[in-house]
Amino acid sequence: MTARRHQPANTYPLYLIPGAVAFLAVIVYPFALNVYYSFTNWQGVGSPSWAGLANYRQLMKDSQFWQSFQHSLAMVVAMAVVPTVIGLVVAAALFDFVAKHFGSKLVAVLRACFYLPQVLPITVAGIVWSWILAPENGSLNELLKAVGLGGLRQDWLGDPHFALYSVMAVMVWVQLGFPVVIFMSGLQRVDPALHEAAELDGTSWWQRFWHVTLPQLRPEIYVVMLWCTIAALKVFGAVYVLTKGGPADATDVPSYFSFATFFEKTQVGYGSAIATVMTVLILALTVVGLSFQTRAEDAR
Repeated sequence: MTARRHQPANTYPLYLIPGAVAFLAVIVYPFALNVYYSFTNWQGVGSPSWAGLANYRQLMKDSQFWQSFQHSLAMVVAMAVVPTVIGLVVAAALFDFVAKHFGSKLVAVLRACFYLPQVLPITVAGIVWSWILAPENGSLNELLKAVGLGGLRQDWLGDPHFALYSVMAVMVWVQLGFPVVIFMSGLQRVDPALHEAAELDGTSWWQRFWHVTLPQLRPEIYVVMLWCTIAALKVFGAVYVLTKGGPADATDVPSYFSFATFFEKTQVGYGSAIATVMTVLILALTVVGLSFQTRAEDAR
């Protein structure tokens, strides 16, 4: 009778314990505490007093919150829609034109240049752009003056009519590198035979891009749009460094509105309610986006 070989116990769950503990300590517990405070009136000291849904009822009627939410939608355009469209064209141009005529080394350098703003600390990028957009001696205004367009000089970050658009332009610059890298990675899996067949049929580059390349990049487009939309809804650092929500709340976004309410006005309960609503919105958007992506992949 042969002895049965000892089957080792499944120890894989043990390796998940450190990550699970960190997740509970860093994500779940602070979020649960934030949700609790959102149902209270509290100034950060003493004991919170239960307020029920009062903070949420106030939030639904708060015109400043809804204005900041509109600005957040503008950030979605600047950080998701525009970078996705430009990133598609740039990635296709690098992959189809630059790589064929100038080699892969130049493509790698250009790709790194596009991606560089993504790895720069947002504080550093914000300070540099505040110098560029400064009303006095700012690089942009000095350039306009040097080329004879001095009449177009503006206080780009200090004028309520231009501040939001200036921040949006900065965020397009920051965000563009991510879709370029993702789309260039996706282009490598597109079958070259499809482009060759389309080229033999006499199609133009734009027709090949629209009818061949884009349909093949749908998974990457879903990922980029979802990732960048989430980043836009929770954008904070750039607004804090460039404008601090001003002037006259022209660039206020929910994340900064929550921060100012929480720390500057010491309305901890109300600030927590703002943060909770935005967290739930982002989670819902993530679930919907992933479900659409799953359905699209199943359909393929």
